[in-house]
Amino acid sequence: MKKKIFLLYGGKSAEHEVSIRTAFAVTQALNFEKYEVTPIYISEAGQWVKREALENPVKQIGELRLDRQKSTTTSPALFIGDSIEKMDEPGIIFPLLHGPNGEDGTVQGLLEVLNLPYVGNGVLASAAGMDKVIMKNLFRDAGLNQVDYVSVLRHQWESNAAASYEKVEKALDYPCFVKPANLGSSVGISKCKNREELAKAFQDAFQFDRKIIIEQGVEAREIEIGVLGNDQPICSVAGEIVPKTEFYDYRAKYEDDDTALVIPADVSEEIYETIKEMAIAAFKALDCSGLVRADFFVTKEGKVLINEINTMPGFTPVSMFPLLWKHSGLDYPELIDRLIELGFERYEEKQKIRYTLD
Repeated sequence: MKKKIFLLYGGKSAEHEVSIRTAFAVTQALNFEKYEVTPIYISEAGQWVKREALENPVKQIGELRLDRQKSTTTSPALFIGDSIEKMDEPGIIFPLLHGPNGEDGTVQGLLEVLNLPYVGNGVLASAAGMDKVIMKNLFRDAGLNQVDYVSVLRHQWESNAAASYEKVEKALDYPCFVKPANLGSSVGISKCKNREELAKAFQDAFQFDRKIIIEQGVEAREIEIGVLGNDQPICSVAGEIVPKTEFYDYRAKYEDDDTALVIPADVSEEIYETIKEMAIAAFKALDCSGLVRADFFVTKEGKVLINEINTMPGFTPVSMFPLLWKHSGLDYPELIDRLIELGFERYEEKQKIRYTLD
């Protein structure tokens, strides 16, 4: 009997298009003799639209932008719950959502309330991994080396912009990076070399979030590693990002051919082991499950600094996370199979928890 897989993608997020690209790539890789695949599209307005199960991989990415007039639109709890309850054996939800309202624990919380199996990180890890300030606070408490940072709320900036800029300049040197606290795919990020650029960066970043983080710039190589597993995670080989632009922004990631990915990264065994140990420590600090891409800086002196972890990293075949595992001996279709297995394993583990005192 085929396993039922519900691909959940789109989303009310600035990363909506990235999510659709990811869903398209996954439909190309799934074994339709092994899985029954049902797309669930979340529009940019937040409407959930489901179509009948696919018989074959979609041929064009536009087929995944589901039309409400030709598909079923209903509340997520009702149609997911009804669909799962009617199964002979549990299906699994595969969230392919990036950014807020999907990667941040909100959808994961819905699935937990419905007691449904799903792929990837849970509520806590997803929420903490989405909020860069909370994430870095947890890294600090876990004793992981990282760059200095400060955070600013929109109301603080609107009340006294000059004081907000002074807060940054007292704690950090130029250049620094300004980022929305709760967004991925390098959306809304700016590099600042002076007060004028800092003010402009605040304006840009506050379009996407009520909270921003400002991080100390550092001259370093950007090294990434994949983590896979639940309670006993393992790591891939390391890879290096070599952007041709000043930094690895959204355009460099998804639109231009301005970035080289070097896999495996040319680092010493000692540095690789440090990166691996720190990645697993970060994975455990946030109580992650399924998958994580951990991003690091390695300075000229060989100091390793953790930058961030991504609980739903770019997931097309040419994205760093799948490529890291490909070079570690796990091809894209096999990686998807393993993530589905890990999702079921974690669901079965949670069913052992008692909720009564009888």
